[in-house]
Amino acid sequence: MSESSLSLSSRAPVAWIAGVGAAAGLGAALARRFAEGGYTVALTGRTPQQLEAVSAAIHEAGGRAHAFVGDVASEAQVQGIGQRVRALGPLSVAVFNAASAVRAPTLEITAEQFTQAWRTTTLGGFLFARDAVQALLANGVSAQSPQGRGSLLFTGATAALRGKPPFAAFAAAKAGLRSLSQSLAREFGPQGVHVAHVVIDGGIDGERLRAGAPQRVEQAGEDGLLQLEAIAETYWQLHAQHRSAWTQEIDLRPFKEPF
Repeated sequence: MSESSLSLSSRAPVAWIAGVGAAAGLGAALARRFAEGGYTVALTGRTPQQLEAVSAAIHEAGGRAHAFVGDVASEAQVQGIGQRVRALGPLSVAVFNAASAVRAPTLEITAEQFTQAWRTTTLGGFLFARDAVQALLANGVSAQSPQGRGSLLFTGATAALRGKPPFAAFAAAKAGLRSLSQSLAREFGPQGVHVAHVVIDGGIDGERLRAGAPQRVEQAGEDGLLQLEAIAETYWQLHAQHRSAWTQEIDLRPFKEPF
């Protein structure tokens, strides 16, 4: 083992999560779960106040968190954040949770809106994954380890499987992200990197839905929406899977959600 590998292995593993917003959001829930599991968590998002609030809460709970503000659609910013993440310790899991949810009738979607949805979700996913995979391959962990070198997890959506109005831009971007995850899984799975795509099929009981569609929350009833901690637990379990039985895609939905 090289001197650099020894230095990496002597520090706590790192979980890098992109797409962290409000405390009552999926990115924050994922950060809390991995921090609880003993990981140093690196938080990436566009809003400094939200990142600092999530980071502070993790510190108060006894965890380790670092906030790195940036735009996942910017190659230079992702590379810069990636360097800071690698300085924290060996990267073990990277989660791409960012998206741009454009909602409008198809003929009313502008080229700028369509492009922005693609840049944040698909291009951002590529830039993040490219940097994360390089770090995972260099983390000093053997590809023959029970869980491999580590995990690259993507947050998907029902729209990745079937497009419908008023989500044409969102569906196209999420479908691209899903294809990217499949390509990465085939290329880097044999090298010990577990790549998985998580289809979120249903509403998430978080700040965005409660603020934007409170009537939907009321109509859903008890456990009719996906609970943040329950989703985060699935990501944790994906990361812990033995390499002989890796999941590439999993769908999560409330027990009463039609499909």
